[in-house]
Amino acid sequence: QVQLVESGGGLVQAGGSLTLDCAASGRTFSNYAMGWFRQAPGKEREFVAAISQRGYSTYYADSVKGRFAISRDDALNTVYLQMNSLKPEDTAVYYCAANRAFGRAEYDYWGQGTQVTVSS
Repeated sequence: QVQLVESGGGLVQAGGSLTLDCAASGRTFSNYAMGWFRQAPGKEREFVAAISQRGYSTYYADSVKGRFAISRDDALNTVYLQMNSLKPEDTAVYYCAANRAFGRAEYDYWGQGTQVTVSS
């Protein structure tokens, strides 16, 4: 089992920045690729970003490419999502998730989510 707890959400004005943290506990964090997803009201959950084990590879949804950056610190068992140039359409509940295989579609563990609201 891997337990994931997100933090760092909040209210920010358009054009602003926010950093989300996801702290992991349980099984060895470094063994897992990590991802961030989001779900806006009335919409399906969508992929945002992912990072491989050891952070060698990352990839992003087109909608956030160039604005968001995912990173990890295996010593702290934490994955981050730095969000810049935020837009109202970035408003959503953001979830982190752990995947035993980078690039695999199905994620194994999920956090409870943290709300991000971007005002115009």
